Amino acid sequence: MNPLLTVENLTVHYGAIQALRGISFSVNQGEIITLIGSNGAGKTTTLHAISHIIEKTSGTIMFNGANISALVPDKIVGAGLVQVPEGRRIFANLRVHDNLEMGAYLRKDHAGIKQDIEMVYNIFPRLRERFHQLSGTLSGGEQQMLAMGRALMSQPKLLLMDEPSMGLSPILVDEIFGIIRRINDAGTTILLVEQNAYRALGIAGRAYILETGEIVQSGSAVDLLRDDRVKNAYLGTS
Repeated sequence: MNPLLTVENLTVHYGAIQALRGISFSVNQGEIITLIGSNGAGKTTTLHAISHIIEKTSGTIMFNGANISALVPDKIVGAGLVQVPEGRRIFANLRVHDNLEMGAYLRKDHAGIKQDIEMVYNIFPRLRERFHQLSGTLSGGEQQMLAMGRALMSQPKLLLMDEPSMGLSPILVDEIFGIIRRINDAGTTILLVEQNAYRALGIAGRAYILETGEIVQSGSAVDLLRDDRVKNAYLGTS
């Protein structure tokens, strides 16, 4: 089976600083893959380079059988690769419903858009309750739900998720991770960047560990949860 996403020898510089050092990895259809690592390891840079939000120095990105290395971001979204950004990045001055419609800005199938908005409201009932509310007045957890729902409106084949649990209470973290699993079960492949390594490994099938712009370890999430080096570095010793 050909991977849905293949990243080969991806290198990124910020001026003289080399943020990614020729990393390579793949994501298969239907998987949840997680990238874990400390702050500054290159996790968000990886997602931004895949989405072409930033320019890479070198490397190849194949998605769904096509080379998307040179595509502009909206064409990448149109191909089915969509990002839920760190910090949510919702349109704070627009209503909840308007944010969801913005997620479908490349689509022309009005009946399908209406159907998918209903699907999002079924996944996130709190968004239905607040559909007329200005998005900037939502709680942090609700804003994360809205960012996820907005991304789903683009009908992604692969969802890139950047720190979805950041700043949320433990109860909301449980809810968000349950929804991530539900989205995956419904057929969307997920590449997850998450500071909470324990939770990320608990939901993923496979994982890659980034340190200072390099992949230093990879394997099944179950094996990495049991690995002493991973425990000491990212999970604590308990």
